Amino acid sequence: MCGSELTPLPDGVRRVAAFLQDAGHAELPRMLDGAARTAQQAADALGVQLGQIAKSIVFRRRADDRAVLVIAAGDRRVDEARVAALVGPIGRADAAFVKATTGFAIGGVSPVAHLQPPVVLCDRSLERFHEVWAAAGHPHAVFRATPQAIAALAGAPVEDVALEPSE
Repeated sequence: MCGSELTPLPDGVRRVAAFLQDAGHAELPRMLDGAARTAQQAADALGVQLGQIAKSIVFRRRADDRAVLVIAAGDRRVDEARVAALVGPIGRADAAFVKATTGFAIGGVSPVAHLQPPVVLCDRSLERFHEVWAAAGHPHAVFRATPQAIAALAGAPVEDVALEPSE
């Protein structure tokens, strides 16, 4: 790939594609016909289990106003108390904060290629799957990877930060 193939893609997708290419990741972003703003929409569009969607949830660390990105399985809910125990007190991040710090709109936040490097955690629940899909910088774009590759690409330690479905 020489790069000219990336031209028609939205800016965020091009940034993710360049990051993945530079990292030597074989799977580049795929544009979907419909939007995949939610994990369920992405799972339906790809024909995979909801848990195979590696959703990117952004919080705002109170101490320094830094973005905290949690990569979690689409069928799990992030436990904010567990995240805070690892990174310090956090709060909700609004759409403007997410866009300003990551460069991506909510619904297309990739786990990689952020404008400002976030604090990143990857939830262990993704390890249930051989492959997962993550947003690639746009609500219509995704890329495939193993859970281990997602954590490595994002520079994220793997932690238990999501609730089990029964919790």
